[in-house]
Amino acid sequence: MRAALLLLIVSFALCAATNNVELKPMSPTHAHTNRLAREKSPYLLQHQYNPVDWFAWSDEAFAKARKENKPIFLSIGYSTCHWCHVMERESFENEIVAEFLNKHFVSIKVDREERPDVDKIYMTTVQAISGQGGWPLNCFLTPDLKPFFGGTYFPPESKYGRVSFLDLLKQIANLWETRHADVLASAQDLHQRLVTITSQEATNARLSPEVLKHAALQFKQEYDSTNGGFGDAPKFPRPSQPLFVLRYGTRAEDEQAIQMVLHTCDAMAAGGMYDQLGGGFARYSVDAQWLVPHFEKMLYDNAQLVNLYLDAYLVSGKAQYANTVRETIEYVLRDMTHRDGGFYSAEDADSEGKEGKFYCWTAAELKHLLTPDELKVATRYFGITEQGNFVDHSDPHPLPNQNVLSIVDSKLSDAEQILLASAKKKMFDARAKRIRPHLDDKVLASWNGLMLGAIARAYGVLGDAQYRQAADKNLAFLQSQLWDGKTKTLYHRWRDGGRDNVQLLDAYAYLLSGVLDLYEATLDPKHLQFAIDLADSMIARFYDAKEGGFYESAADAKDLIMRTKEDYDGAEPSGNSVASLALLKLSVITDNKGFKDVAEKTLQHFSARLQEFPQAVPHMLLALDFLLHEPKRAVVVGNDDKLLHAIHSVYQPNKVVLSNVGPVEEFAKTLPTKTAPVVFLCTGTACQPPTKDPHAVMRMLKD
Repeated sequence: MRAALLLLIVSFALCAATNNVELKPMSPTHAHTNRLAREKSPYLLQHQYNPVDWFAWSDEAFAKARKENKPIFLSIGYSTCHWCHVMERESFENEIVAEFLNKHFVSIKVDREERPDVDKIYMTTVQAISGQGGWPLNCFLTPDLKPFFGGTYFPPESKYGRVSFLDLLKQIANLWETRHADVLASAQDLHQRLVTITSQEATNARLSPEVLKHAALQFKQEYDSTNGGFGDAPKFPRPSQPLFVLRYGTRAEDEQAIQMVLHTCDAMAAGGMYDQLGGGFARYSVDAQWLVPHFEKMLYDNAQLVNLYLDAYLVSGKAQYANTVRETIEYVLRDMTHRDGGFYSAEDADSEGKEGKFYCWTAAELKHLLTPDELKVATRYFGITEQGNFVDHSDPHPLPNQNVLSIVDSKLSDAEQILLASAKKKMFDARAKRIRPHLDDKVLASWNGLMLGAIARAYGVLGDAQYRQAADKNLAFLQSQLWDGKTKTLYHRWRDGGRDNVQLLDAYAYLLSGVLDLYEATLDPKHLQFAIDLADSMIARFYDAKEGGFYESAADAKDLIMRTKEDYDGAEPSGNSVASLALLKLSVITDNKGFKDVAEKTLQHFSARLQEFPQAVPHMLLALDFLLHEPKRAVVVGNDDKLLHAIHSVYQPNKVVLSNVGPVEEFAKTLPTKTAPVVFLCTGTACQPPTKDPHAVMRMLKD
């Protein structure tokens, strides 16, 4: 009761606060430099000149809080987060706010992309307190890291129904001084709530095809038949969901489900969320029509969307989906790739302090840039208007007459197509001279695993040798910079010549999945051996052998107040979902029953979630689908690229591709080699007659 009462007191204090203080901006010169200047994270480095005495998430910060008995102010965000920039500009660059923070708190900055395990704990806290979450995430902790209050964005003055940030700090500091015992009790009670929320006991719900059918019906009910996509604005791609609906639709011969996904793909690629000049997808659309994006571009979104559009291409045969794949990969290789092969994390929404400035156009700009004929076609095609279609309402001084490019009228004659191509090239070249948004150039093992797999699959399906080269180079980079072969340890982040010491389930699971995709696209046995090493190490470090499921962090992570098992497949699929599907595939390829047992026990652990709330776990449904249906095994004896590409050109998601050499199943090694190169299509211990005809391979896979 005491803890609940304290939360009510805090809530009342926040609502009642009206004493706003004039917040004066600091000097544009760097009057301050704090210890974040020592960090590698681009997000932390963005705050190195704040007057706030920031610490990184570290023993140094924790020790100071304990020694001085001060509460910790924890602020979590990421370098391309628009509202993080807003709050920094309004509050963290302000001398008055900084002075109060420095006197009464120990302030810690965390990059959520580097430490998703830390973010998960305190995001769960804020969601438990307020019913919502987001970034920036601001949380108040005791010196032993237990949270007692938190929220997201707080404005510099009381508005939008939110208390001003400085008033909040004053209320928290006052409670810490005058109600210290109650604050500690509140923190302890909240910690116990978190333990209850995050500790999921294994369930014994029946995992059957009915679970898949029920999930598909749920997703179909959320479909937006007018605009495509699932759910309302803001619209997030969330590729795991359409990937599952497409898989279900093809197996159940549900043409309606298939068309829902294809319509969604059409709408996203035609909308402003897709970069019509440079390729690649923005984070999400703020409206239901996919028109106005939140302009940041994330590696993980684009990796998953490459997979979705590859599947759409395989199911429909329409070249437009393959073109979207090519343009997205071209964007990643051009703008998001380190010279040695690592993939960067993200590009910001803002440039020159204005959201979308790099991407938007005014009618006046285009009149100056294009010929009259080009302008006429481009205006019609992109829907350009004098007044524009985008206003940044978060900006007190938004740019006027901005047009987000989307495809409004695609019905062009051949002559008009030539004019459009000329106009787009001029626009792309002119845009390239603008100041680009900030690039978050850290390399994450997790997100690189997603893009590695996507590009490897694109090579398998489309046959572009450039994709294989990029995938091989990326894996070599990750192995040299983030993998310790002696201890079989995978670290999470590399940037500017150095790596961190953090180990996360997502890094192992995502990279395992990507390496398997690369193996199936190339049949290089060293990739399969690396996948086995990753799987063994992942299970040893993160798997809960008693209850099933994987923890997000390793057992020896001493800077966390609890270990959590993530199952939510949101913008990124959960490590448990990705690990389950990858282990099931690896089990079939190697005939290692232990991998299947771990995956099956993990799915059983989350079985209630799969049954009762499938909307939360669409990627885990892909793993369940694989478990419940006997996969086909395409065994390639001998080396033949045409046969391999023929296998990958058929939409058959529950198949695996392997050779007869390396650490593969023993049965594959017994297949005769005298007629190589040939393909054996097998199910269980039965194989169809071998063939070296690519068309015959495709027919067999379709049957």
